[in-house]
Amino acid sequence: MKNQVLKYFLISFLVIIVDQVVKVVVHYNMDMGTQGQILIFDDWFKLHYLTNPGMAFGMKLNFEYGKLILTVFRIGAMIAIGYYLYSLIQKQANTGLIICIALILGGAIGNLVDSVFYGIWFDNAPYDAPSPWFHGQVIDMFYIDIWEGYLPNWIPLLGGDYMALWPVFNIADASIFVAICFIIIFQKRYFKKEEETVAVEESA
Repeated sequence: MKNQVLKYFLISFLVIIVDQVVKVVVHYNMDMGTQGQILIFDDWFKLHYLTNPGMAFGMKLNFEYGKLILTVFRIGAMIAIGYYLYSLIQKQANTGLIICIALILGGAIGNLVDSVFYGIWFDNAPYDAPSPWFHGQVIDMFYIDIWEGYLPNWIPLLGGDYMALWPVFNIADASIFVAICFIIIFQKRYFKKEEETVAVEESA
């Protein structure tokens, strides 16, 4: 069982390592924004270095200690996900589900490293941050540009605003996104064993 635990947590560790290596390479070798942009597949897929001060899609808590609260929340979520992963391994749950949770854990920790340390390592905390610790900005670089432009004025609330259909993301984000997609698609298969176990316990 110990080897099983190490094997699945190694998946999380590999996600963290790859994510951090890519972020470090981007930070030291690319200019931020459009001027440093590298086209991979024409205008559709490109490398575009930017920093994200808050949550997914650039959202954030707009008060002095909002970022600190978000980082603490991420630490709590990381611990909870890690415990859930361990419990799934102990119960010998579906292998696909365990791998997905390991990918989510790796992605969560990957972005947490940015929040906790990048304000110190890369000096990228927002200018008004009360402390560089726990206020680092997440580094994003993969940009899938399906569509961007100004929305028609007749659209309520958002009409006339400039919008890009896809956000810029990183390895950690991709790991979490892919894992969640697989869980949604294969949920019946992934949770079948747990449902059978509950049914047996209820009939006993």
